[in-house]
Amino acid sequence: MSLKPDQVKNIASVLSDALPYIQHFAGKTMVIKYGGNAMVDEKLKRGFARDIVLMKLVGMNPVVVHGGGPQIGKVLEQVGKKSEFINGMRVTDNETMDVVEMVLGGLVNKEIVSLINQHGGKAVGLTGKDGDLIRARKLTFEKHNPEMNAPEIIDIGHVGEVASIDTSVVKMLGKDDFIPVIAPIGVGEDGQSYNINADLVAGKLATALMAEKLILLTNTAGVLDQDNNLLTGLSAEKVDELIADGTIHGGMLPKIQCALDAVRSGVHNAQIIDGRVEHAVLLEVLTTEGVGTLIKG
Repeated sequence: MSLKPDQVKNIASVLSDALPYIQHFAGKTMVIKYGGNAMVDEKLKRGFARDIVLMKLVGMNPVVVHGGGPQIGKVLEQVGKKSEFINGMRVTDNETMDVVEMVLGGLVNKEIVSLINQHGGKAVGLTGKDGDLIRARKLTFEKHNPEMNAPEIIDIGHVGEVASIDTSVVKMLGKDDFIPVIAPIGVGEDGQSYNINADLVAGKLATALMAEKLILLTNTAGVLDQDNNLLTGLSAEKVDELIADGTIHGGMLPKIQCALDAVRSGVHNAQIIDGRVEHAVLLEVLTTEGVGTLIKG
């Protein structure tokens, strides 16, 4: 079936409008944290893979970091192990860490790699243990109790934070036109594996790669004001104000802090975008309006 004249005109206009963005971002590195609905909805999964392949074909250097919490929870349930969380973090004993590595480094990572390759890309799956990519340190936190003289130190097992990043393997893959797909597992000085928050890994990796953009996919429209209007074009100072007055709160705080740390460390800008929107990544990169909240460096 042939296209109608109006359809042809609209398609041509969209492609033409994308040209300046393609020219501007050619050769630039984009770190994309992939998670939420975009990882479980089949149509969104295919759309994400196509977006990443197209970015690479027009000269950008996408680097994907993915999560997988729901998938980990599902497998733990299947093996009869109950998930336990403290302050939103999964308690990760030795057995749970084995499942985390199997799910993140195996099932989830390889599915993303396969999808990108099916759509014409050349993706390679990694964990932070490959090429000494992510050095981790054990994460503990303090629980304050008025009845105790000193805070209680809570140990949640193999949960870590980023100690350092060696970008050698990621840069090598990018130069050879491969698309790195990274599971957020690091290794400590003790040789132990550590599960690390994927947003945190994406932000630290974007900083280490001196990326042009950090893009965080979420299940929300972005940062909203008190009247639920989308906020965008925010400076770091404005974000601090929104945190101070309580506009940014709850589950959005860790993501916004990750974005803020990245732009303050040299990443040109960060976007928190709605992963429930089909082709959200392309809409953010190749249009003026975008589909989320832009934080400027």
